[in-house]
Amino acid sequence: MPAKKALPPKPVFPSVRVVVADDNPVVRAGLTALLSGREDITVVAEVGDGHAAYEAAVHHRPDVILLDVRMPGVDGLAALPHLAGLAPVVMLTYSHEPEIVQEALRRGAGGYLVHGEFTVDELLSAVRDAVRGRAHFSPTAATAALAQIRDANATAHGARASNPPPSLDLTKQLSQLQPSMAHSRTGASAREGFRLSAREAEIMDHIASGMNNQQIAAACFISEKTVKNHINRIFAKLHSSSRAEAAAKWLGTAVTS
Repeated sequence: MPAKKALPPKPVFPSVRVVVADDNPVVRAGLTALLSGREDITVVAEVGDGHAAYEAAVHHRPDVILLDVRMPGVDGLAALPHLAGLAPVVMLTYSHEPEIVQEALRRGAGGYLVHGEFTVDELLSAVRDAVRGRAHFSPTAATAALAQIRDANATAHGARASNPPPSLDLTKQLSQLQPSMAHSRTGASAREGFRLSAREAEIMDHIASGMNNQQIAAACFISEKTVKNHINRIFAKLHSSSRAEAAAKWLGTAVTS
């Protein structure tokens, strides 16, 4: 009998080691499950505040850190300068205010993704590209980043003109940001497929941020009974049986077969 041909060796992917820092356990669990399902990504630690993120980074020496902004104790912005010296940091958060985005960039963030504005594939690309120093921004973060670049460029050249030609440095920075802006718009369209009303989307955001029914009722100025009715309709539209499952689908971190 002819000798069996040896099978080619299975390709080995360089593993990207990730620390996930978010105070919402639902978000942490969803991100960990999603990222760990990829053979080239390993979540080495998941933590709930900036101090724990720093300790995990010192201990595990990850390739990438995914960092929330608002966390108890030491928040993401306070921890960011210390973490950025240990590994590339991608902000992954609900905080979309321009001043927060710009401050995160000043403190060393290598990317900024706002929940609901990116797809799963875009998140995975952001994690993989962070190792190579390529930044990813979701639309609102990219707008804030571009504004900061323009302001810095205008300051460097003295006074603003009404329509100044872009400098070489500005053109280079804009070219790095634009691809992420274009791709990130599909994240928002994915949510549109759930067909939630404006009120249901607002309540779903609160659920994903970790609020209970009483807190949601207070934030929306409605009764807890009304909140429950909305949640029942949300669960039906998202084909979910729990808050965790609904939040994972809403955030785009649900693991699909």
